Amino acid sequence: MASGIVSGTYGHALFELAVEQNEIDSLMEEAAVVDEVLRTNPEFCSLLNHPRIGVEEKTALVEEAFSGRVSGNMTGFLIILVRNDRQRDIRSSLAEFMAEVKEYRHIGICHVVSALPLTDEQKTRLVSKLIETTDYREFEMDYRVDPGLIGGMTVRIGDRVLDSSIRSQLNGLRKSLQAVSVE
Repeated sequence: MASGIVSGTYGHALFELAVEQNEIDSLMEEAAVVDEVLRTNPEFCSLLNHPRIGVEEKTALVEEAFSGRVSGNMTGFLIILVRNDRQRDIRSSLAEFMAEVKEYRHIGICHVVSALPLTDEQKTRLVSKLIETTDYREFEMDYRVDPGLIGGMTVRIGDRVLDSSIRSQLNGLRKSLQAVSVE
């Protein structure tokens, strides 16, 4: 089973539990805490992934690290992943869970790449336009600058991409010109 499928399956199961038990907010906060702990403690992750450490020792490590700091539901979720030898998928499963919660709350995640930094006014207009034209109520925006775009920008929300960059337009023009046959 591919890692993305595993993460999606476990993340969705945690989301279903959160909805069923009306614990979306608390589990979302806990997921962020656990993710931060794992991100900032690579030694802990190494222990969880070490082939010579048994499952019981790994579950004891998880219980020791998280019991009392997060809910029983979150601790249980982590232990299930470890018992199923999916500890490498914890962070991606949490990311899947958090993405489902954001989708459930109609929060879009938008990645914008522009040739030049956008002004605050341009950012505000862009967010307003996105809210107008999508089903999302708000957005988490990720802005990046890529001078290679020459001008314009690309906007990505999930698997949808709007590419209004000059580089893309020039590439389209080049392809069109290449398709013209000269007789």
